[in-house]
Amino acid sequence: MSLLDRNTIQSALLQSAVDLLEDSGDPAIVLDLDSLSLLSESELLQVERWSRQQPCPVIGVGSESSAAASCADAIVESSAELNTMLRRIAANPQAASVLVQVLRSIEHLSPEDGLVVESLGYATLQSGEEFKRWLTQHQEKNPATPVKESGPPVLSNRCGDQLTLVLNRPENSNAYTAEMRDALAEVFKLVELDTSIRQVSVTSTGRCFCTGGELTEFGKVGSPAMGHMIRSQVSPAKLLLSAADRYHFHVHKACIGSGIELPACAGYLTAAPKTVFWLPELSMGLIPGAGGCVSISRRIGRRRTAYLVLMNKKIDAQKALEWGLIDGIVADQPG
Repeated sequence: MSLLDRNTIQSALLQSAVDLLEDSGDPAIVLDLDSLSLLSESELLQVERWSRQQPCPVIGVGSESSAAASCADAIVESSAELNTMLRRIAANPQAASVLVQVLRSIEHLSPEDGLVVESLGYATLQSGEEFKRWLTQHQEKNPATPVKESGPPVLSNRCGDQLTLVLNRPENSNAYTAEMRDALAEVFKLVELDTSIRQVSVTSTGRCFCTGGELTEFGKVGSPAMGHMIRSQVSPAKLLLSAADRYHFHVHKACIGSGIELPACAGYLTAAPKTVFWLPELSMGLIPGAGGCVSISRRIGRRRTAYLVLMNKKIDAQKALEWGLIDGIVADQPG
C-alpha cells in the first residue's frame, strides 16, 4: 500500500508520479482525502489526472463529500474498510486493476461505446490466471449441472401498448444462462423494432429475481475473443439502454451480478423491501460483464460501483434507493 498525503502528492507533482508507483510495487495506492483537500484547485486537478493514469486502484480514505474525492477510484471511511478492500485487491489484483481502468474509461463514453470497453476488459480477464484459478476451484467443488426446466425462459404478454415479461426459470433462480440471454435479446429486439410498444414491465417468477450468470456455463466458450464477439452481437444491455425510458423492472430478493446489471439499464427500477444487491465478480477474477460497469455506474457513479465490487458489498433496498441504484421500493410486484 502506498499512502499518499498532501506533502507526498505535492512532491510527486514535481517528480514522476509513475516512478513513485513503480517503486512501491503495491497493488493499490491509498490517498488521505482530508489532507489532499487542502491542496489548491489546480493541484487537485493535477492529482486527479495523475490518479486516472495509474494501473492500479487508487483508494481514498475519507468522506465522499471531500474536495479530493474525484482523485480516487473508490472511497472508504474507516481503516477497517480500507484493510478489507486492500485484502480483496491483493487477492485479485488483475481484476481490480481492470475494473477501475474500465470504469475510468467509460465515465464519459456513450453507453454503446462503454459496453464495448467493458466487454473487452471482461475478455481480458477471462484469459487471466485469476479467473482460471477460480474456475478450477469452482468446477472441483460444484460439479452439478443446473436444473432442467420446461417452457420458455421468458414469458411475454401484450395488452395494447403494454408488454409484460417474466423471467421463467424459478427452479434455477432465474440464472442468466445463454438461453435466458438469447431469449431476452430476442424480445428486447422486438421492442426496439415495434415502436407501438410504449411500456415494458419486467419481473420474474420464483423466490428471487436473478442470481446472475449460470456458473456451470463459465469457461465453456471457445475463447475470450469469441466471448467478446458473442457479447457484441447479442447484448440485452445494449438494447435496454437504447430504449431505457420504455422499461420498468421490478426485482425481489436476490439480485446478483447480471441480476442487477440488466435491471439497472432500465429507465425505471423498483425493488421489493427485502431485496439484496450484490456484485461478486472480483472474487472470480472478473468484472461485471453483462453491462453492469456501464449501467450501475451511470446510476450511482464509478466510485460507488468500484466500492461495491472491491468490497464484495451486499446492500439492501433502502441503501440502493438512497444511492439511486433503484428508483423506488414497492411491496408487491406491479401487475
